[in-house]
Amino acid sequence: MKKEDLTQEELEERIAILKRFRTLLEQQREKFQEYLIVLEKQHERIEADDTDSLEAHTALENQIVSNIRSLQKVIVPMQALYETKSGAGDSSIAQIQNDLDNLQQKVLLQNERNRQLLQSRMTELKSQINAFASSNPYRGLRSVYAERPTGSMISIEG
Repeated sequence: MKKEDLTQEELEERIAILKRFRTLLEQQREKFQEYLIVLEKQHERIEADDTDSLEAHTALENQIVSNIRSLQKVIVPMQALYETKSGAGDSSIAQIQNDLDNLQQKVLLQNERNRQLLQSRMTELKSQINAFASSNPYRGLRSVYAERPTGSMISIEG
């Protein structure tokens, strides 16, 4: 079907699909940008050993990921509809999709950095705990009270 053969109704439908698809992609791009910022702040909190802020960032991260998944559930069918209705791509849509791909790569890279930093911090903390436990002078000693015989039955007669 050529563009000249389109009726006004078909043209309006394509325009509506294009606008909705573009809006969804822009929303997803904003969410990924927000997610990247949260991951960068989370990296700073890991380095600063700020566990309270780290916990808040993790909760926020989960919320953003949930929003991204919800958007993705809408985008996939909308993209299929867009591709079947319009055939050729719009350059602005292609640019937004390229931006999204770049943001996704940045998010994955930052997420991997955070994971590695957390693993190294956990290893450091485990070694500190082990060092503390081995330097404890009471380690391995039994209580002096543990050797005393004590009653094991109670008589409840009144």
